[in-house]
Amino acid sequence: MNQKINDFVVRFANTNGTGSASANNMFAKAIFRMGIPVSAKNIFPSNIQGMPTWYEVRVSDKGYLGRRGGRADLLVAMNAQSLTADIQSVESGGYLFYDSSKPLDEAVLRDDIHMLGMPISMICVKEYSDPRQRQLFKNVIYIGALAALLEIEFQVLKDLISDQFKGKEKLITPNIHALEIGFQFATSHFECPLPFRVERREFNRGKIMMDGNTATALGALYGGATVVGWYPITPSTSVVEKFAAYCQRLRIDPASGNKNFAIVQAEDELAAMGMVLGATWNGARAFTATSGPGVSLMTEFLGLGYFAELPAVLINVQRAGPSTGMPTRTQQADLLACAYASHGDTKHVLLFPADPEECFSLTARAFDIADQLQTPVILMSDLEIGMNDHLCCELEWQDDYQYQRGKVLSAAELDELERYGRYLDVDGDGICYRVLPGEHPQKGAFFTRGTSRDRFAVYTEKGDEYVQNMNRLAEKFRTAVRYLPRPECREGDKSAAIGLIYYGSTTAAIEEAQDLLRDQGLSSDCLRIRAFPFHSEVQDFIERHQQVFVIEQNRDGQMRTLLTMELEQDPQQLQSVLHFDGLPISGRFIAAEIVARLAREAQTQEAG
Repeated sequence: MNQKINDFVVRFANTNGTGSASANNMFAKAIFRMGIPVSAKNIFPSNIQGMPTWYEVRVSDKGYLGRRGGRADLLVAMNAQSLTADIQSVESGGYLFYDSSKPLDEAVLRDDIHMLGMPISMICVKEYSDPRQRQLFKNVIYIGALAALLEIEFQVLKDLISDQFKGKEKLITPNIHALEIGFQFATSHFECPLPFRVERREFNRGKIMMDGNTATALGALYGGATVVGWYPITPSTSVVEKFAAYCQRLRIDPASGNKNFAIVQAEDELAAMGMVLGATWNGARAFTATSGPGVSLMTEFLGLGYFAELPAVLINVQRAGPSTGMPTRTQQADLLACAYASHGDTKHVLLFPADPEECFSLTARAFDIADQLQTPVILMSDLEIGMNDHLCCELEWQDDYQYQRGKVLSAAELDELERYGRYLDVDGDGICYRVLPGEHPQKGAFFTRGTSRDRFAVYTEKGDEYVQNMNRLAEKFRTAVRYLPRPECREGDKSAAIGLIYYGSTTAAIEEAQDLLRDQGLSSDCLRIRAFPFHSEVQDFIERHQQVFVIEQNRDGQMRTLLTMELEQDPQQLQSVLHFDGLPISGRFIAAEIVARLAREAQTQEAG
């Protein structure tokens, strides 16, 4: 194998429930602290314990943070159950690091990979008498060995141990000792370093590593949320768990000790959304977090929120569906279900974060947008962003930031009105003025309804009143674009023939895909969609390019469908690049699909 610096993939094969996650995460963070771009993917089963689990770390000087795809350069095999398949997943010329306490079955070995055997279990039996310690320190020992094999700075690992066990100092020395056991064994028995290794860089200044669900919880906190109605579901549960933990630290009144927040676990997702709408109607900022099956149950109340015009924020951390699907695998397959959630003519505002930094900033912004538009806003995260650690920009917030509450009338303003109309479009933008309950003793709104009403909130089934109301809601949806983040467009001085449209977690793979296409003589421009309804730039981008590929992680090309319907775009102008096996899309996959598609078209033209 040729020498490689900061350009390889290490895959860990473990057993779920053995405590390997902390050790593997420490490996990725050590590389991050050495200033090298790194990304980590936790691939785990929905079963609670005992099933195979994998953790894949990609190291890239070029800053490629998407999944590389293909085989690993080094596989750390710690699960006998998956060993045969794991051996096959090593790159030819690559390395298999395994526990050699028991001999391997020669029938599964390969001649084209290097074997690095270390009797980790035997070492642990000798070092530790407690069975639990034998298991936990086994994980730390192999991290120490990898430090020697890959030249990870040992002091960085020691600092991570100290940070991890701050407040539990008695655990620091034994963990560092376990690292030293692995490091010394590898130094004594293997040729260190391997042909691929790490080398300190300064690429990570101003960057952090965090998961999207934690960032989303912080975004809700900074966005002013005080009420949560929810029901647990993978992979969104940690959003509310993190939010609750932050509230315990930051939302307790220091004088009285009272909680300035309310978090209610409902009996189901439908009730959770009902609680959110009740809270927002009363003036609180409220949200819920769920995944696809939860969205299905919430659609009735989403329709009420749309029609009664109540602000609300829904965090949808998407997973592979439909039905229960693959609960611990990622997809972008809830797009159409969320855009048109509920019955009748209903449309919802969607936001598409690409990484944890945007999970934070767009969640905070979602509360402003919901208030300004008086409608539910859905943040379309996914498992890949939400549960995996990502390299991203530091989170920023202005302490003097003023929340945008939109058109809310005060008692004094109500006094100046001869008659208040809750659904009166005074400004012609489709957005009416609302009043918080109790603001005024005689004027204002004291209840809301999901049935048809006139401009003064009086029940009616008159056809012309209903049509006027629905047309105003459509106008409000068009107005929504003013409040939404614009798409990100990257084009050269001269537009390329190929355009790439993408969104959300696909973003991590795009830069590498563009580079791979360029290596084959294909230049491309790209546009990242950040919100629905679409800004005019999206249609302009499509019309400037001969061929536009819409890249997404679902089977049916849901974004392409949304683009063709909402922009009245000719479907022939948009081609889908689809990936939906539950793993994050890779740059290799995108480039290969586009190259193959173009080759087939060229063959067809030649044949014609």
